[in-house]
Amino acid sequence: MDVTNIAKLSTSMAETGIRQEVGMTMLKKAMNIEAASAAQLIQSLPQPQNLPAHLGNTINTKA
Repeated sequence: MDVTNIAKLSTSMAETGIRQEVGMTMLKKAMNIEAASAAQLIQSLPQPQNLPAHLGNTINTKA
């Protein structure tokens, strides 16, 4: 192998590693933003009020 080919291969591998790191970082940030948005959406839901105590205690498994 020629020395320049080795240098090109090394540079290419380093760039690929950096691209993967950047991609993973962006993915983590996007997931954190989505989690925060979902938490905010859940908190914005109105709480049920004045419902009878028996509601929500059973599940219909025959349906």
